[in-house]
Amino acid sequence: MKRLALCLALIATPVLARETIGIYKGWGAFRDPDRCYAIARPVLANGRTGGFASVGTWPAKRLRESFHARLSLPRNRAATVTLAIGERRFPLVGSDRDVWAPDAATDHALVMAMRSGRSMSLSAVDPRHRPFADTYALAGAASAIDAATLACVEET
Repeated sequence: MKRLALCLALIATPVLARETIGIYKGWGAFRDPDRCYAIARPVLANGRTGGFASVGTWPAKRLRESFHARLSLPRNRAATVTLAIGERRFPLVGSDRDVWAPDAATDHALVMAMRSGRSMSLSAVDPRHRPFADTYALAGAASAIDAATLACVEET
């Protein structure tokens, strides 16, 4: 469990600025000086490392429960990125590695789907036109999202 916390903690920001809120199954909740977030690594990425999915709250930006993912591979920018949770499909936008919901309504819908889903998968195509997917277990996601959100709401 401590090893998971350390791995998750090293993903997003410098170690000195981060406070661990809690670990919930495969998801961690953390607080930085300007945001709080829930984060996890893929459980299946065919041996690739470096990907993560997160749901963050930035009080100063008035953003709450905003989805962001870093793909385990660069993607072909001409191809779409799709987040699948159960039967639901959500289009994502972004750069070659970083993706997010295109608008607040999609953000809200996909975070709500995460709360009740068992797993989610981000599908894309790499620059050589080969499809790939990063799959995440959602056990603990709702608890981590709530803990991160509450940690930033209580600050303000």
